[in-house]
Amino acid sequence: MSRGGVKSFAGLAEAVGEKSSIDGAKAASSIIPRAGQSRSVPLRDLVGNPHNPRDTLGNLQELASIAEHQLQPVVVVTKNAYQQLYPDTAVDARWVVIIGNRRLAAAHKFGRPELDIVIKDELAKDRATLLTAVIAENVDRSGFDVIEEARAVESLVGEYGSADAAADHLHKSKTWVSQRRALLKLAPELQEATRRGDLAIREARDLARVPLEQQVARWRSSQPESGSADKSGEGALTSEENQSDRREERGEASASQIRTVTRALRRFEADPHALAAALHSHLGDVGSRVLAAQLRKLVKQ
Repeated sequence: MSRGGVKSFAGLAEAVGEKSSIDGAKAASSIIPRAGQSRSVPLRDLVGNPHNPRDTLGNLQELASIAEHQLQPVVVVTKNAYQQLYPDTAVDARWVVIIGNRRLAAAHKFGRPELDIVIKDELAKDRATLLTAVIAENVDRSGFDVIEEARAVESLVGEYGSADAAADHLHKSKTWVSQRRALLKLAPELQEATRRGDLAIREARDLARVPLEQQVARWRSSQPESGSADKSGEGALTSEENQSDRREERGEASASQIRTVTRALRRFEADPHALAAALHSHLGDVGSRVLAAQLRKLVKQ
């Protein structure tokens, strides 16, 4: 049953300890989780990432089942590791959730008193590594809109010092990175239209090349007259174009990852870890577990 919970990522960063909507007393334990191992901890000991690039939590109803079971642990770093990167950011919990903030918010909303966590302080070796992990987890997922992506990518470019380095670490093409950054050159009204899907991504990229003061007028002049019979059809078309752009970008990213796997395969004898890392990046956690299980079966035969 819904308990209300938090309404935004900013609120999630404050919902700890006595401020937690779920006290988590039933999950209290004297055993401290070790790095790399999954363990259940009270919700009151977890805080959302204060520097999460996402603006909104999205529809948490799709995560309502977390009240009964949690399919994947959230990834956290310790308070000390996080504050080494952000010394001016107050953290009032033992662990900061890096991957799984929506699951944390859903636990608050639907009354789950604890969450399974995995501690990975290696993600906090520097800000760029932490931000890369967050972006890679969210890009191409529903609810992480293109403007949020653009802002996150821009932050990552600042951390790494170049767009090419950011593209390499995200396993995205340089074109994808430059296209996302271009969206930040749009007028605020057009950014919101892109968020809603009223402005197709490819059209938004073109408008970003127009002087800022002319963008809105250029866009409006290209729209059908208000109340015309084509208006609903135009809205459907832009939505389809956005979906088409997404598919093209995912295909482009997939091709880039496959090239990375191929290069790593050629260097397998000298650097087997590179192949493992490339496959994990391409397949994700679930796919990597399936592959590992199949390899174990083959080795036993």
